[in-house]
Order: sequence, then structure tokens, then C-alpha cells
Amino acid sequence: MSCSIHDSVARAYTDAVAGRGGCCATGESKGVPSFGCGDPLALADVRPGQTVLDLGSGAGHDLLLAADAVGPTGRVIGVDMTDAMLEAARRHCAGRPNIELRKGFIESLPVDDASVDWVISNCVINLSPGKERVYREIRRVLKPDGRFSISDIVGRNLPASLKADQAAWNACVAGAIPEEEYVAGLRSAGLIDVEVADRRPYECGPKAPGMEVASARITGRRP
Repeated sequence: MSCSIHDSVARAYTDAVAGRGGCCATGESKGVPSFGCGDPLALADVRPGQTVLDLGSGAGHDLLLAADAVGPTGRVIGVDMTDAMLEAARRHCAGRPNIELRKGFIESLPVDDASVDWVISNCVINLSPGKERVYREIRRVLKPDGRFSISDIVGRNLPASLKADQAAWNACVAGAIPEEEYVAGLRSAGLIDVEVADRRPYECGPKAPGMEVASARITGRRP
């Protein structure tokens, strides 16, 4: 099923970046649309000269914000599996030499071990059918004491019919898990100081009676 999920999500985001609907755009900055659900860089202590990795970097919205934070001596790496998003990000980030785009899956990142100071992600990990592998990859690529700040969708009481609906996956709802499970998964991967920094209601995507869906920002670090 993972291949079909990846393929369907890639098609949906290809349509979204082309303006043909698909995924929910939540705003823009610097003229670049965001398909995220929050601001993973809010309150993150990203400093000049650091290296930031963005999982599922999309059209480049958070790449540009991170590049401003790390400055010309820092480095920002974006990883995305979708050719259309990578093309859009390269266009939006043209002239920013401290931004690098790489094609890959967040379950198997094309990034060296212990090489980044910060991992950020904005409404992407919920789309993965292999979240435990993503958590382990976050730990692998972080430097000792490196930190992460993730904005993502969490949910509970999702009906089985919705979890099996590919359109609901593409809308960042069907793959949402309870925040307790999210935090436990990150801790099981060897990450520490994991906590939910904030949360807010998430209005996009399908709904069902009794279902609870929110956008949460989850932070922590590698020992």
C-alpha cells in the first residue's frame, strides 16, 4: 500500500502546485504558497551558520524562511519526492545559494548521518505510511544535541472508512495519528525532550462524527 500512497500523494501535490486543486494551500510568504498546517520555525532557535533540513519541502515556503534564519554562512536542505514541487522550489529559491534541493523519500533521506542542526517539517509526516522509519531517520541525520520542530496533523477517532480513503490521505487527514502515539514514536526512535509545543484546530479535509483533528507543533532533540 505504501507505493500507492506515495504515488497518489505525489499526483495530488503535482495538481496542487499547478493550481488544479488537490491539497489545501494554507497561505503564502514571499509569494510562495504553503501547503503546510503551521509554522515549524516559530520559536525555533535556528541560528546563523547552522544547517537546517526540511522534510517534504514542497514549493519552498519554509526553505526561504529557514535560509533567512541561517544566513549566508548557513545551509538549508530540502527533500521532496515530487518532481513538480522540486521544480517549483528551485524556481522560488533561485538566487539563494544557501538552499539545496534533493529528491528522495522521508523514510530514507538522502542526507549524511549526524550532519544537520535542525530538522523541520510542515504537514508531511502524516502522509507517510512508514512513520517509524521517518522518526529513525530524523535521529540519524541530526547532530548530537541537534533539534527538530515539526508541524503536523494529529487525530483520533478516525473511522476505518476514512483511513482507507486515498483522497483523505492526500488531504492530510487519514494518516493522522493521536499526538500521544506521535510523541511515543519519536521517543522510541531515541529522541528526547519530545513535547507538543502547541496545537490548534485543523479545518481542511473530510470530517466524521466524533473525529478530532488538530495541527500540532512537536519539538525535541537528539541526545
